[in-house]
Amino acid sequence: MKILFLTGSLVHGGAERHTITLANRLAERGHECHAAYVKNDPSQLERYRGMASITCLHADSYLDRAALGRLKSLLTTLNPTHVLAANAHALFYAWLGLRLAGSPAPLAVTYHTTLPKHAKEWLQMLYYRPLFWSADWLVYVCEAQARYWRRRQLFARRTGVIYNGVDLAHWTPRPAQPLRKLLGFGEADLVVGMAAVLRPEKNPVQLVEAVARARARGIPAAALFIGDGPMRPAVEARAAALRVTEHVRITGLQQDVRPLVAACDAIALCSTSVETFSLAALEAMALARPVVHADIGGAAEMVRDGYNGFLFPVGDTPALVERLVALKDPVPRSRMGAQARIAVEAHFGESTMIDRYESGLLELTTARSKRGNLRSAASAH
Repeated sequence: MKILFLTGSLVHGGAERHTITLANRLAERGHECHAAYVKNDPSQLERYRGMASITCLHADSYLDRAALGRLKSLLTTLNPTHVLAANAHALFYAWLGLRLAGSPAPLAVTYHTTLPKHAKEWLQMLYYRPLFWSADWLVYVCEAQARYWRRRQLFARRTGVIYNGVDLAHWTPRPAQPLRKLLGFGEADLVVGMAAVLRPEKNPVQLVEAVARARARGIPAAALFIGDGPMRPAVEARAAALRVTEHVRITGLQQDVRPLVAACDAIALCSTSVETFSLAALEAMALARPVVHADIGGAAEMVRDGYNGFLFPVGDTPALVERLVALKDPVPRSRMGAQARIAVEAHFGESTMIDRYESGLLELTTARSKRGNLRSAASAH
């Protein structure tokens, strides 16, 4: 196959990481893979490996005619056998570009959103929906998301679910103690991490508040934010206001988060929206760390509450505190982490994910060919 992967940008985000992984792994399997991104945010550009080409369309507005012209030229030159778009904005460009180029390539779209963030995104779905309907394949990343959008009539010619997956060899459990000491945490501390860009929808301040409440109950809780972002000043201000600054660390953006996740006793995800099937949660589970996850999106499909992690109602800080208190004992916490690793091995391995995408894309070629043959036979009569 010759596949063009299209993303809205290469900003630090799960959809972009997912697309890069797909492209890299399919390139390793001998397919000719090309990448393009609409807006010039190349933050994850260095993650691509083995691409035949990488193109920025340099869009300066939502619908940039010059960028669309560049995409048309790229499609005409490459003549790909498949186009795979990540999320609705990339689908918008891919749909228009394919028609302008007169390309017969089947169009697949991976969709990583459950709840649009605001009214504008809900309105956009009114005109995105027909683009999904005309796509050859729509892939949701968990069953909860698929149920949500199917009730709202979002589907394609073919629609399915493929769980996100992680590289089990890359995300292997490792010792925590050496780095914990360098970070200033004690052996008895309950270190709760959050591996994320610190954006409002990730709700990082809630973890600071939970740490303060847990400490008030005698639990030596601490927070390690593995990342950076616009909410950093709010996190630091809240930690200062609650007098837990010395128990809150922010590492900044990291190329390799594995040692830092391994330095934590658990990972918390406090998202209030957009979290559909978190790669950060799967990676922590693969490192044998229990995840305390807001019950949003497909969280319940990866975390079995009380068995390999905990769920808590979105925005419910007292409930989050109770889950952290339940993790204070290292023996059950370690057992829970081991069960988390087993769950990832059984259901969320990267190779299984790539197998399903590869076979699905190959099937699109067969389906498109059959439709073409039927049209030819009908016109002959």
